[in-house]
Amino acid sequence: MAAIGATGRGGVNRQALSPEDGAARARLMGWAKARGFALFLDPIGNMFIRRHGRDKDALPVVAGSHLDSQPTGGNYDGVYGVLAAFEVLESLEDQVIATRRPIEVVVWTNEEGSRFSPTTMGSAVYAGAIPLADALASRDRDGVTAGEALKSMLAQLPKTESRPLGSSAHAYVEAHIEQGPVLEGAGKRIGIVSGIQGLRQFTVTVTGEEAHAGTTPRARRRDAFVTAHAIVGALARLTADRADTVRFTVGRFEVYPGSPNTVPGRVQFMIDLRHPDAGTLARLGDRVFATCRRHAAPCAVEVREMLHSKPVSFDPRMVARVRDAAHRLGLTSLDMVSGATHDAKYMAGLCPTGMVFVPCRGGISHNESEWAAPEDLAAGADVLSEVVADLAAE
Repeated sequence: MAAIGATGRGGVNRQALSPEDGAARARLMGWAKARGFALFLDPIGNMFIRRHGRDKDALPVVAGSHLDSQPTGGNYDGVYGVLAAFEVLESLEDQVIATRRPIEVVVWTNEEGSRFSPTTMGSAVYAGAIPLADALASRDRDGVTAGEALKSMLAQLPKTESRPLGSSAHAYVEAHIEQGPVLEGAGKRIGIVSGIQGLRQFTVTVTGEEAHAGTTPRARRRDAFVTAHAIVGALARLTADRADTVRFTVGRFEVYPGSPNTVPGRVQFMIDLRHPDAGTLARLGDRVFATCRRHAAPCAVEVREMLHSKPVSFDPRMVARVRDAAHRLGLTSLDMVSGATHDAKYMAGLCPTGMVFVPCRGGISHNESEWAAPEDLAAGADVLSEVVADLAAE
C-alpha cells in the first residue's frame, strides 16, 4: 500500500477520491476477491469487504479505518486499521474458523478531509450526520466536487454490489496509531480508547479589495490578508488556556489573487477547534463568529461552520473488551481519550464501538516521518483479532 502515492520522502500523498485512492482500493479489492470475500460500496463510496458467517441474517461485526492520506501523510494513519482488520479475515480463513456472525472490513471515504471538507465525511454521511447531497457538493481547491471525483474514482474499480447508507452492525472496532506521544511516553503497548474529544471546523472568508501594491496608500486599502491576520491573532488569544487543553489550528490559508504586487482582495482559511468537554467546545466555537466580525473592518467576513462533532464516549462494555483482550495477551495498556477524531466517533451512535491504539514514534503523525514499530502493529492486530472474533461468535 505504501507504494501507492509514495512521495519519495518516506510518506504518501493519497488524498480522498484521487487516482491514488482508487488504486489503493483496487489493490485491496483484488486481495479480497482472491480470498472469495464479498464486496460492497455505498452511495458515498464507503467500501465493505465481507466474510460470511454461519448465520446469514446476523448483524455483522465491522472493523476498519481509511486509506486516504494527508498531502504529506505517513504510511500508518488509517491504512493500519484497514490492513489489520483485513488480516483478521485472512487469519480466520487460514485457520478455517467459521464465525456465527459475518465480519466486514470497512474503508471509509475521505476521513482526512484534506481535499474535501469536512473530515470523516464518509462515516458522517453513513451515520446520517451530514446529508449525502451536501457531501457530494463539497469542492476541492480546483473546483472539483466530491461527487465528480467519486464518479471518476469508481470508474477505476471493478463493478461492485451496492448497499444503502446506515446499514446496521452488531459492533464496530477500529485499530489506529495513537498520533500522539502518550503511549510511547508511558511505555505502554496498547491504548484502550474510552472516547474522542469534540471537534468544530469553520471556513472563514475575508473579502476586501484588490489594489496596486505600489500606489495605494495603506490608509485607503481594504487588505484582506491584514484583516485575516488580525482575526487569526484574536482567535488564538480567545482559545489560549493555561492547561493547554484547547486545540486551535489554522491549517489552510489561501490568499487571492496571489500576486506579489497586488493587495489581496480575498482570503479564505479554515479553523480546526477541539476540546474534550462539550460545554467548552460549544462556548469557544460560538464565539468564533463574533470574534471574526469584531476584527473584520475595513473588510467583510463570512464564517461558515462545516462540522460540529461533539465529544463521544464509547460503550463501556466495548472498552472493557479491548482492555480484557490486551490483558489476556499479556500486553501493557493505558486507558485514554483520543485527541484525533476518527470514523469510530460516528459509528458510536449506531452500534457499540471501541478503538485500539498502538504507539507511534515521537507521537508524530500527518507527517512523512510517521512510523510505528512492527511489534506494536502486530500487538494491536492481535488485540483487534481477539475482540472481533469474540464479537463474531455471539
